[in-house]
Amino acid sequence: MSFTVAIVGRPNVGKSTLFNRLVGARRALVDPTPGVTRDRIAGEARLGHLRFTAIDTAGLDEGPPGSLEERLREQTAAAIAEADVALMLIDAKSGLTALDRHFARWLRRSEKPVILVANKCEGLAAESLASEAWGLGLGAPIAISAQHGEGLADLAEALAAYAPPEPSEAPAEEVEDGTLRLTIVGRPNVGKSSLINRLLEDERLLTGPEPGLTRDAVAVGWEWRGRRIELIDTAGLRRRARIEPGALEELSSKSALAALRQADVVVLMVDASAPLEQQDVTIANRAAEAGRALVVAANKWDLVEEPEAALALLRERLESRLPHLKGIACLPISVRTGKNLDRLLQLVFEAYDRWSKRIGTGPLNRWLAEATAAHPPPMAKGRRVKIRYATQVGTRPPTFVLFVSQAGALPETYLRYLTNSLREAFDLPGVPIRLRLRTGKNPYV
Repeated sequence: MSFTVAIVGRPNVGKSTLFNRLVGARRALVDPTPGVTRDRIAGEARLGHLRFTAIDTAGLDEGPPGSLEERLREQTAAAIAEADVALMLIDAKSGLTALDRHFARWLRRSEKPVILVANKCEGLAAESLASEAWGLGLGAPIAISAQHGEGLADLAEALAAYAPPEPSEAPAEEVEDGTLRLTIVGRPNVGKSSLINRLLEDERLLTGPEPGLTRDAVAVGWEWRGRRIELIDTAGLRRRARIEPGALEELSSKSALAALRQADVVVLMVDASAPLEQQDVTIANRAAEAGRALVVAANKWDLVEEPEAALALLRERLESRLPHLKGIACLPISVRTGKNLDRLLQLVFEAYDRWSKRIGTGPLNRWLAEATAAHPPPMAKGRRVKIRYATQVGTRPPTFVLFVSQAGALPETYLRYLTNSLREAFDLPGVPIRLRLRTGKNPYV
C-alpha cells in the first residue's frame, strides 16, 4: 500500500524541485519565473524506505473569483483533498511573507495533516527562520535543501507517521498492466486539456481562454471499457521561430515533445476552423519520425457551418501534406458537446493494434513477389536491383528488413512505393513503417 503527499506553498519556494527529487526525474518544469507549475502533477516517489505518490501543485496566490489565481488555488485544493498529508514549503532565504501566513491559516482550516518544510536551507540559513516559523501554527519546520538533497532523512522520518503499515507478506512481482500511453498534442488553445477533462468527467486540468495555460506534460490514469489508459496533456506547440530561446515556453515545448516520443498513440488535435495548418503538419511529422501511431481529431466541429465541405478539405490536406501517413484516421469531434469522443477512443485502440501488428514471413514474401512483379526495382550499374527477401524485425512501429543486391541503389520513390504497397496489403493505414535495407544473401535459406 502507498499514501499520497501534496506539495504546496506560495510561488517560487522550490515545490517542483522537491517533486523532481522525490520522483527521481525531471517530471515538472523548473524555472526562476514565478507560477511555472499550473496543473497538478502526480508521480511515484521514493524517500528512504518510503514509497508514496507525490503531487506537485501550483503556487498559492490571491486572486478575485474567476481569475487564474483562483482557479489555480482550486486545483491545489483538489490535490490537498486527495492527499493523506500536505507538505507546506516556505523559503528559508527570503523568510516568511504575508502570503505564507495567509495560506498557513487556509491549510489549518482544511483539517488535513500538514508538515512545515523550510526549503533552501543550505548551510545555516534555517536557524534564523525556526523561531519565526513557529508562529504559523504548523509546528517546527523541517530544514531541507531540495536542490542539494540535504535534510531529506528528517523529512522521511516525519512522513513515516502517515505511511500505512507494511504487509506481512511480500507483494507478488509486478507485471505489465497493458496501459496504453495516449499523448494529446496540438497548437495552443485547440482544446487538449478540455478533452481530457471531458473524458474524465472532472475538471482535473486547468482550462480557460488564456493562451499557454498548460506548461508541464501532465499524466492522468484512466480506464475506458475495461482498458487502462494514461492520458497525457501537453503544452501547445507553436512554430520554433516564434519561441524565444531560453524562455519558459521552450522548456514547455521540450516537455511536450518528450511526451510525444514516449507515447504509444498520439492524438493530434486541430482546430476545425483552420484544419491542418503548417504547424499541425510539423507536429504530425514529429510523431511519425518518433514512430508513434497517430490519430487526427478536428475539434470545435459544432462551430463549423458547412461540415461536409470542411471534412472534405481536412481529408484532402491530410492526403496532400502527409502522403507518408496515407490513410491516417481523422475524426471531427466536439469536446463541448461530447460528439464522437467514444469513436475517437475506438480509433485510438485500432491505431494501437495496427502499430503493434506482426506479419508472418510467408505472407510478407508473397507480397514482395507481387509488388516487385507489378513494379520492378530500377536498374543500377547496368543491372536490375534484386530484392531477395523480406522479414519483420520489430513492431511499434512495424519495422522490416529487405535483403537486396545493392542496398544504396533503391531510390526514395521506390521505397515509398513499397511502403504504400505494404500498408495497403496488410491494412496498416496511417501507421509509420520502417524499411531497412541490407546487402547479402537471405539468412533464412
